Amino acid sequence: MKRGILSALLTGALTLLAGQATAQQFEQVGDVQIHYSAVTTSFLPEAVAREHEIQRSPAMALLNVSVLEEREDGTTRSVPARVDGRVGGVAEDDDGSPLSFRTLRIGDTPSQVAVFRIDDDEPMRFDLEVYHDRNAEPARVRFIQRFYIDR
Repeated sequence: MKRGILSALLTGALTLLAGQATAQQFEQVGDVQIHYSAVTTSFLPEAVAREHEIQRSPAMALLNVSVLEEREDGTTRSVPARVDGRVGGVAEDDDGSPLSFRTLRIGDTPSQVAVFRIDDDEPMRFDLEVYHDRNAEPARVRFIQRFYIDR
């Protein structure tokens, strides 16, 4: 398949899966929306996972973060952003493990993705710093999500 078709499949798969696993979520920071979703990688079609070098596994998940800037006319546009973050348990003394983000560009839409190991039926805490404006402090996004390993 051509790269454009695979990219479209990945976008569709992530959008569809995000709706199944958890609703698409976002944080509003000024005129910027920081969208994020996490799904297990076993849902990704094999060809899409191979094209983007994403390991398919019921014990692995993919976190997708994208930033949209709201325009004065009410529309939004994608903007590039850098994301740093950690994932771990919900205990106060659990600092978690660093997430390794990379840019995935689908057409003109950049997003940051990170793959990580999940714990079955355990809530996992995500602490993200999103650098959407080089002249501003990063936006902090925190959320908790529970994953289940299909056996």
